Amino acid sequence: MQVLHISSKEAGQRLDKFLQKYMNQAPKSFIYKMLRKKNIVLNKKKADGSEKIIEDDEITLFLSDETIGKFTKHEIVAEQVPLAVVYENTHVLIMNKPAGMLSQKASADDISANEYMISYLIHSRQLSREDLRTFRPGVCNRLDRNTSGLLLAGKTVTGLQEMSRLLKERTIQKYYLCLVQGEVRNAEHISGYLHKNEKCNKVEIYQTPRPGASRIETAYEPLRSNGNVTLLKVELITGKTHQIRSHLAGCGHGIIGDAKYGDSVWNEKYRKKYGLRHQLLHAWKLCFPKMQEPFGDLSGRVAEAELPDLFKKILDEEHLKE
Repeated sequence: MQVLHISSKEAGQRLDKFLQKYMNQAPKSFIYKMLRKKNIVLNKKKADGSEKIIEDDEITLFLSDETIGKFTKHEIVAEQVPLAVVYENTHVLIMNKPAGMLSQKASADDISANEYMISYLIHSRQLSREDLRTFRPGVCNRLDRNTSGLLLAGKTVTGLQEMSRLLKERTIQKYYLCLVQGEVRNAEHISGYLHKNEKCNKVEIYQTPRPGASRIETAYEPLRSNGNVTLLKVELITGKTHQIRSHLAGCGHGIIGDAKYGDSVWNEKYRKKYGLRHQLLHAWKLCFPKMQEPFGDLSGRVAEAELPDLFKKILDEEHLKE
């Protein structure tokens, strides 16, 4: 028999989801059968799994340790690496991801920012390996591997749910900085329709609706230009795969270093001159709306990520710094 007590990190999820994480190798049918037979009970009462668990709830498993062990696979934790934490509280963590790091796993063997964040939480004693049996903190937004900047993560179920809701409802304003080819003189608010080709992981932008295409909106304004390249501030109004990269390329202002949508001649020039091997696109700023507790300290907050050193060096040498 085992007795589990729900922590503040785990609270807010359904009982059946919690049990599927705790015994992550068990078939769902086994879990529901144990609930029906009262071999698993919530606060000493029969439960069907749909209950939302809260802090200090008690779950009793009238199962042998051997049975529980058979249905449990332990989480492998990534090595500890320096994590550029921009802001964190009990429920939320915001980090500055370097270019070259995945936001989330693309395959089972990948190590992503998500795994490094979990390692950080374990090594700072905010999370235990035992906690990972029933709750896994997670990154809520995605950046391309070769895009640097702000990643927003939930450290608790409550944090994950609220940040995911805000992103879905587009109430968090997202701003990027990027260096593009050509001189951009005027601010623009552009829209179109984005369609992704899954086979080549590339998108196309259309001016009129197409089957399977999503409407997109991107706003940008030039900050500085030397006549050849321009530093842009971009507001991502909708958030679709490769939206900024493809939308700007379609306007004739490809992002410097972008191997998929940018200009190969320009990219080669910057590779030779600066050793640049990724796009100069940086998720720079997140502006949060007015919020209620337990997120009062995030209400109206602006989180900002410092530019990578190479990006700053290129701006300096291209005479684009303030």
